Amino acid sequence: MAKYKLTWKDLSWNDFKIYLFALFKAFLPKKKIGNLDELENFIQTKSAWVSQVTLYGYLKTRMGTRYVLHFENEKFMESVNQAKWNIYSVALQDLTFFTFSYLKKNLNYEDTEKAKEIFFKILDDETSNKMPLDLIEETKKNFNERFQKTNWDNYYNDLPFNPSALTLFKWAPIADELKTLDRKIVLNSMILKWDTVKKEFQERINF
Repeated sequence: MAKYKLTWKDLSWNDFKIYLFALFKAFLPKKKIGNLDELENFIQTKSAWVSQVTLYGYLKTRMGTRYVLHFENEKFMESVNQAKWNIYSVALQDLTFFTFSYLKKNLNYEDTEKAKEIFFKILDDETSNKMPLDLIEETKKNFNERFQKTNWDNYYNDLPFNPSALTLFKWAPIADELKTLDRKIVLNSMILKWDTVKKEFQERINF
């Protein structure tokens, strides 16, 4: 069987469509998040958007005019794909914990077990998008470990998105000596994107 080769075209639609759609929706009135299904959609789409825009933005910044050319390199593409899924897996966790912590503390929503139900459903749905099965299982394990240790009354207000920011720094396929120079900028770039998501969530939540 011929080996499937990832190319720039694969990323231009499958990965950037959420980002582009989010930009378009920025000009539309925001619908309130009034139930768990809408919350699940918010967690999934915003986690994907933050993961993709920060990863590809960092790659573009570092590579400059050679950015697109690198996407013809199969080995590089495999590294990008691996980074994308690993960053997304932690971003999903961070946003799930943030939203349910915020709901519990500010809106007296006590059923934090629903966080686990929503999170696992999102992961199971990602199999159709070719998220690696071994990563899905590892992510479920990590989520369960974090779930047991989470202070639901405080998580949303205690650097809730640091894990995904550090994951971006770890997995971005950039030479280590360059990443060391970029550490502060890379971490801040993701935190700023998350600040936008946090603000939108607080404006739209209507449980």
